[in-house]
Amino acid sequence: MAWLDSLTPQAQFAFFTMLKIACVLGPLLTLVAYAVLAERKVSALIQDRVGPNRVSLPLIGGIPVIGPFLTKLGFWHPLVDGVKSFIKEDFTPAHVRKIYFWLAPAIALVPAFLVIAVIPFGSTLGSQKMVIADLNVGILYTFGIVSLGVYGIVLAGYAANSKFPFLGGIRSSAQMISYELAMGMSVVPVFLVVGDLNLSKIIEHQAHNGWNVFPLFGGGFSLQTLLLVPCGMLSFTIFFVAAFAETNRLPFDLPESESELVGGYHTEYSSMKFGMFFIGEYANMFAGAAMMTTLFFGGWTLPFFGLDQAADSVWKGLLHIGIFMAKMFAFMGIFIWVRWMLPRFRYDQLMDLGWRRLIPLALANIILTAAVLALTDR
Repeated sequence: MAWLDSLTPQAQFAFFTMLKIACVLGPLLTLVAYAVLAERKVSALIQDRVGPNRVSLPLIGGIPVIGPFLTKLGFWHPLVDGVKSFIKEDFTPAHVRKIYFWLAPAIALVPAFLVIAVIPFGSTLGSQKMVIADLNVGILYTFGIVSLGVYGIVLAGYAANSKFPFLGGIRSSAQMISYELAMGMSVVPVFLVVGDLNLSKIIEHQAHNGWNVFPLFGGGFSLQTLLLVPCGMLSFTIFFVAAFAETNRLPFDLPESESELVGGYHTEYSSMKFGMFFIGEYANMFAGAAMMTTLFFGGWTLPFFGLDQAADSVWKGLLHIGIFMAKMFAFMGIFIWVRWMLPRFRYDQLMDLGWRRLIPLALANIILTAAVLALTDR
C-alpha cells in the first residue's frame, strides 16, 4: 500500500491505532451479544429446558439443514434482541433526576471498553503489536479505570429517586470498594515476580518462565519456582473471586438481587439505557477474563509448543490471537456456569468474605512471595 508508506510516522500510528480500535470494538460487541445467547443456552441445559429456538430469518431460515440448525441453536436471537433494545420506548420517569439518570448508563459502560485498550490480545501482525495502547503502567491504568465503573452504578441508584435502586447503588459501592482492595493486592505478587507493570512484559515473562498461576508448568524446575507455586495459585484464586464481585455476578449480585430489590440500580431503566448497563456487565466480564488470562495464564502463549515467541508470520500471529481468545472463552464459560449453580450470598457474608478473608489472605500472600524471592536470591 503505497499510500500508507507515504504517510508520516504520526499519521501511520493514528491510522493503525484507529484500525485496532475498530477490530477490537466490533468483535467485542458481537461477543457480548453471543455471550448472552450462550448464557441462555447454558441455563436451559442446566435446568433441562430447550432455550432460545424460535427466531428465524425469512431467507436464511429456509435453507435446508443450515437454516433449521441455526434457528434451533438460537443464532439469530442476539440480532433481534439488539434491534428490540433500540425500538422499545425510551421512558424516563417523571420523578428521576434526569441529567444523572441519562448520564449513569454511559459512565457504567465506557470503563469496560477502556480497560480492553491496554490488554495484549496477541503478539504481532506484521510490524504491529496486537494491543491498542502498550502502556508501561498498564495494570495501574486498568485498576484506575475499573474503579470508575462504580460511579455509574451509584449514580443510577441516586438518580432513580427510588428506594430499591438507591439500596442497590449503596450495596454496589460498598461491594466494589471492598473487593477492589483484595483484587489490587492479589496482583502485587505478580509484579514482585515479574518486576514490571507492563502487561506485554508480564506475558513475555510467562513465556520464558512458566505461567504465574503455576510456574512449574513450562518454566523449568527450581527451588524458587517450587515455592512460588502456592503464591501464584492463591493470587489467582483471590483475583478470580474478586472478579465475580466486581462484575456483580452471582453469587455476588447483591446490587441487583431481583428477589430483594426488584432489579436494583437499573429498576427504572428501559430501552437502550438498560441495554447499556447490560452491555457494560458482559464487557466487564470479558475484561476480567482477559485480565486473568494475561496476568496468570500466559496470555497468548502456550508452553511446550514453540508458541512463546513473537510471531514471525501472519498465521502465527493469528494463532496467538486464537489462543488468547480460547483462554478468555474458558473463563467466560466459568462465569456463566457459576451463575446457574451457586446461590446468592447474604450481604453480611459478602462483606465478611471480602474484609476478613480475602484481604488478609492477599496481604499474607504478598509477604510470603517477597520472602520467597528474598530467601532464594532472585
